[in-house]
This record gives sequence, C-alpha cells and structure tokens, in this order.
Amino acid sequence: MRVGVRVGKEDFFYDIHSLVRAFYPDDEVSVYAAGDAEKEALPRDLVIEVSIPPYSSRKAAKDSLKRELYGRLRAMTGKNLPWGTLSGIRPTKIPSGLLREGKTREEIAAYMSGNYLASPEKIELAIRVAENERRILSGIPFGPETFSLYLHVPFCPSICLYCTFSTSPMDRYGGLADAYLEALFREMDRETEMLPDGRRPIPTSFYIGGGTPTALSASQLDRLLAETEKRYDLAAARERTVEAGRPDSITREKLRVLKSHGIDRISVNPQTMNQKTLDLIGRRHTAEDTLKAYGLAREEGFRNINMDIILGLPGEDIGEVSETLEAIRKLKPDSLTVHSLAVKRASRLTRTLKEELSAGSIQDYSSYEGLSFHNSGPIIRMAYETAMELGMEPYYLYRQKNMKGGLENTGFALPGKECLYNILIMEELEEIRAFGAGASKKKLEPGGKPARKINPKDLKTYLERQDEPIQPCN
Repeated sequence: MRVGVRVGKEDFFYDIHSLVRAFYPDDEVSVYAAGDAEKEALPRDLVIEVSIPPYSSRKAAKDSLKRELYGRLRAMTGKNLPWGTLSGIRPTKIPSGLLREGKTREEIAAYMSGNYLASPEKIELAIRVAENERRILSGIPFGPETFSLYLHVPFCPSICLYCTFSTSPMDRYGGLADAYLEALFREMDRETEMLPDGRRPIPTSFYIGGGTPTALSASQLDRLLAETEKRYDLAAARERTVEAGRPDSITREKLRVLKSHGIDRISVNPQTMNQKTLDLIGRRHTAEDTLKAYGLAREEGFRNINMDIILGLPGEDIGEVSETLEAIRKLKPDSLTVHSLAVKRASRLTRTLKEELSAGSIQDYSSYEGLSFHNSGPIIRMAYETAMELGMEPYYLYRQKNMKGGLENTGFALPGKECLYNILIMEELEEIRAFGAGASKKKLEPGGKPARKINPKDLKTYLERQDEPIQPCN
C-alpha cells in the first residue's frame, strides 16, 4: 500500500515519517507539504492530513503533533506501539535526564506515559536501564581528556543475510588483511599523541569490533594488539573487549593470544541455536560450533563472556527462540545481548530474487519463500525473563529503524560484568577514538556537543584514501 502524509507546512517530516512507518512497516510511506503539486499528484492508496499545532517551543509542538497523529493511527490500524510516539534510538535518555534532575520513578513513569504514550512495560525497562547505567558510570572521572578506544576489523568468515556492517568475507578479501593492519597502524600514528612525559594515553575502555576480529589469524591478532599497546596503555584501561563473535572463527591459539594481551571480555555470538536458521542466514557454522567455542573460552580462563541473540530471524517464532534460550540457560554466559532484527535496505534480506541469483549469493531462493520475520512482545519478554533468571540486569538499550515489532536491543549482564564501552558509545561523556574502515569517531566540543567523523566504509576505499583527511559524517 502507498501511504501519503500531507502536512500543512514543511516541518517535522522525519518524525512524522518514522511514526507512520512504525504503523505501516511493510508499506511505502511518503511525507509532503500541502501545495507541493508534483508530490500531491502521485497516486496513493491512503492520504493522512496533518497540521502543525501552534506552540511556544518546537519540542512542545512536535510532541503534541506526534500524540495527535499516534491516536489517529492507532484508531485506523488497531495497533499500539510498545514505545508509543518515541522514535529516537535512545529512549533511556529521557529517564536518565530526569533522574539527574532528582525525579522519582513514579514521576518519570507518569511523564513518559503522558507525553510519549509508552507502555508501562517499556517505561519500566527504560527506567531500570537508566538506573543501572547511572550505577555503572558513578565514580568514573570523565573529562575533556578522557576517551575510549575502538578498532574496527572489517573481515568475517561469511556475510550474514541481515548484515549491513562494514565487513568483507575472508575468502575474497583475506589477502588484504596485512595491508589493512598497516593502514590501521598508520591511522593511529597520525592521530595518537603521547602524553607530555612520554607516557602512552590510557583509554577508559578498549574495544575491537567488526566484522569479526577473530577472522584474523592468531599471528595477525597478536600483531594488532602488540602495535596498539605501543601507542596506548591498554593494561590501565577499565576493560578490554574483543568481539570474537563468530564461533567458526575461534580457536584455542587465538584465545591464548587474546588472553596474553590482557583481553578480559569477549563475545561468542550464536544469534540462534536453530541449525535451519543458521544455514538460512549464511552463518556457515553449526550450533555445536557455538558450544565448542564457548567451552574453549571457559577452558582458557575467560570469565566475562557475552552472547548475542537476534529475535525476528526468518522463520523463527516462539518455539525456535525457546530452543535458543534453553541453550543459553545451560551455558550461563556473563552477559546476554538481545537484538530485535532490523531489516535494512543495504542487507541481502531486502534484495530481489534477481539480484541474489545474479550475485551468486544463493543458488535456490525457494528456502526463503513463505518465511515470516516475526518478533513480538511475548517473544522478547521471554528472552528478557531468561536473562533475569540468570541473575542479569538490563544495562544498555537502543533502537534502530525498521525493527521488527517496533521493539529494541537490550544488553543484560551479571553485576560487574557489564560492557562499559557499550554504554559510552551511546552517551556523550567522553571522546571515542575510533580507527579502521567505517569507524565513527566522536569528539566532544565545548559545551559537550559531540562532533562526529567517519572513515570510508569500503575496505579498498579506506586503503586507497589512507593519507587523505577524514571527512565529517553528514
């Protein structure tokens, strides 16, 4: 269906589009100003008229507009959105700010219910995350000189069906890995300054992500960490994480390399323990590989292991998710990150059959036919209950566009096992020094406003443009 939203004047288009799209996730939604003859002439199956209310502030006008539009959309569709009118990626920003103002839980809940029409369940989750964030961050002396360090490794054993991260399959691009590391070291050299007395800068947290960092060989991982240690005092960081991620990339030798460099937190990410789904999404590993990799990590002394799962994968419903959660219960990881599938335009999930076949990504499309991408309140609630049964608390939360069920991604962890970097990447508390293809740097300007810059996402472009100035991200 083609849905048009006709607005009295050109304003709040993004917020209107996001809200209408949440009610009509599978339809074409366009927003245009009244009087735009070209756009008004386009054929549409449904047109919604919207007027901007007069208010003294833009925020008040926007909130009022979204509440009024939400009520109409709810009446038209019979749907309620779990997060109400909230469309931003950080719903916990609201309770966090109110907690700093000294508001009580009851006052925060009343504000979020009345102003944003969020459900009691999501309000409670947001407050709980905000309280845990506050606890975790208390006592850390953030300031203009503090920073966290991120390195990006853009290689994976294979590219998952839903993936849009900056990553390349090792079987095609692995030959560039050594050149990539050299480029990464040169970038660090350009932007790293030793302290006045010659000491290495100390990051608050250190994180290697991807891609799959452990797609590199053990010797390449060793070199990456050793060269980083020449430039930064990693031993003094509050935490050191490597996103091992894919179980088929984890070996005992690589784990020992990580351990020898003081890495104290890793991820072993199954996404699902259902073999049919793993095959379908292109993971190229088995559920048994996940169990073996996790066991190896425990044998090698890792006492802070995260696991990621994704809800809403093709063909999965409560039964399949229950199987995954049962396996998680038996393994007892130290943290569990529960993702809701977000179907993005750049992923293979959104390509046509013709594109898939011509690219050689698949030989037979029949396995995708008739599959649903389903996430719901009961499914995500079941995952959250599993995390809390294991003694974990929710400590960070964010949302993305086009998330199935209009839900969220939430990180749970045992007390003391949280990932500080996961919180800091969402907050504007300190600089994020990020290196590598697609890495997003964040520097705080006077007044605390973040200025972001991004590296070229494409691997070859990053290598070719290594000596060019990095352009701001729009």
